[in-house]
Amino acid sequence: MDASLLMEYGWVLLVLIALEGILAADNAMVLAIMVKHLPEEQRKKALFYGLLGAFVFRVGSLFIISFLVNVWQVQALGAAYLLFIAINHLFKKHVRKKDHHQGTAKLNEKGSSFWMTVLKVEVADIAFAVDSILAAVALAVALPPTTLPQIGGMDGGQFLVILIGGLIGVIIMRFAATYFVKLLERKPGLETAAFIIVGWVGVKLLVLTLAHPSVGIIDEHFPHSTMWKAFFYVVLVAVLVIGWFAGSKKTSELEGH
Repeated sequence: MDASLLMEYGWVLLVLIALEGILAADNAMVLAIMVKHLPEEQRKKALFYGLLGAFVFRVGSLFIISFLVNVWQVQALGAAYLLFIAINHLFKKHVRKKDHHQGTAKLNEKGSSFWMTVLKVEVADIAFAVDSILAAVALAVALPPTTLPQIGGMDGGQFLVILIGGLIGVIIMRFAATYFVKLLERKPGLETAAFIIVGWVGVKLLVLTLAHPSVGIIDEHFPHSTMWKAFFYVVLVAVLVIGWFAGSKKTSELEGH
């Protein structure tokens, strides 16, 4: 790889890590509620088993996706799903706040047995993994091809970016989620920004779908053009910056709650 290609791949990997971190914090809060009723030792085991399952699922599903990534119907479904989860989250958080908080509280109303809790954590982890994998694929497939051998139907460099980003996401959820939870407490606008970015990544995948040779609604070279890439990342960074400064809580306010 030449320097410019390495920089572009490195930039996408950094974006993926940042997005994984913010989403992992939100996911970690849900998982914490799910296992709260268990004794501390069982709590750790339930989270470990759940995260182990998420790790296996991420790696396995990535190999499957690598064969399907260039199928426009799969791209269209991925775009629709990313847009749905972004709009659904924003609607619940900002339009139906009461229902959203009640729904979260219900997760811990009734304590389940250890293995039933493990199953719930497993299902939740897999759902979170689907979101992350689709967002990563949407970001990576527009990267320029490398000289690395293909894996499935995907360029080897693109595959590695998604794989590394996904593995780091699992590590963040296991070890660094507490830091990101505290960060979200201080910068609550980041959570909204993360889901707006998920929706924006869905738009990116939609553009890729519309440019697919079998669809041909827009020029097939447009998703790889410098103009579109620059516009996409300018908007992405702008959303993150606005999220960082919007709704920031002062330290004194946090200490008072």
